[in-house]
Amino acid sequence: MKLRLFAVLAITGALALTGCGKEGDSGSDEPTAAVESAVAVSGSKTFDAMKSRGSAIIGVKEDQPNLGYKDPTTNQYSGFDISIAKLIAAKLGFAEDKIQFKAIPSANREQAIVNGDIDYYVGTYSITDKRKAQISFAGPYYLAGQDLLVRKDDTAITGPDTLKGKTVCSATGSTSIQRIKDEHKDAKTVEFEKYSQCVDALINKQVDAVTTDDAILKGYAAQQSDKLKVVGKPFSEEKYGVGLNKDDKALRDKINDIIEASEKDGQWQSIYDATLGKSGSKATPPSIERY
Repeated sequence: MKLRLFAVLAITGALALTGCGKEGDSGSDEPTAAVESAVAVSGSKTFDAMKSRGSAIIGVKEDQPNLGYKDPTTNQYSGFDISIAKLIAAKLGFAEDKIQFKAIPSANREQAIVNGDIDYYVGTYSITDKRKAQISFAGPYYLAGQDLLVRKDDTAITGPDTLKGKTVCSATGSTSIQRIKDEHKDAKTVEFEKYSQCVDALINKQVDAVTTDDAILKGYAAQQSDKLKVVGKPFSEEKYGVGLNKDDKALRDKINDIIEASEKDGQWQSIYDATLGKSGSKATPPSIERY
């Protein structure tokens, strides 16, 4: 009888654990913003669609620890970018249960915005003139710098000038891999859809280094500090922005107001401290660039 009762309790517990992580949930100990009510964004077709739908569809990354990460066991999203995305949604009037996160690879971001598949995108999205030809950006909300992730025992790679003959990996379509191709032609390059695939290739000694923004690399290094390290010599300036429909200036202005307010009232710093700040690196918010 006791054994039978134990088995029933075990099954019940397993079912409870299985049901605790719903697709699209965003659970963590990160700060939560108060949800605004009666929000209006006059002239924004995107916002009108969100209100009509009753939810926000946000493009994100899901494989970047402390930035945009989806826990495979709970399906919950967490990280700096996720918290910024949730902050914006809350100030637009959408609670967490009214958010649908949609993971979009780097190479497909512009098309997803143009197609209207997502309302806005928050995922280590560098602001560039080339991308502005197709979409628009609010922000920047974070200033990063391109760096290199190498194996812990690697003493040969000390910066971009030591990449001759080395194989460098990054995400397909990223500004980081293009910079290596343009400025370090004596290095070999490999591209994968996700940065996590590059990290796996690095650990397995299929590539010599992974390159992207230092914020992303620090997240991976913190996860596997016994195997990986960041070189620590940034060689670019990357301004992270919120990707939006090119013609939706009304929503862009509104999101700029939201980001700017969070920088002044301390919400931005609280989000950083609870995510990327765990790496020990300090940061301050950059100035908003309106247009």
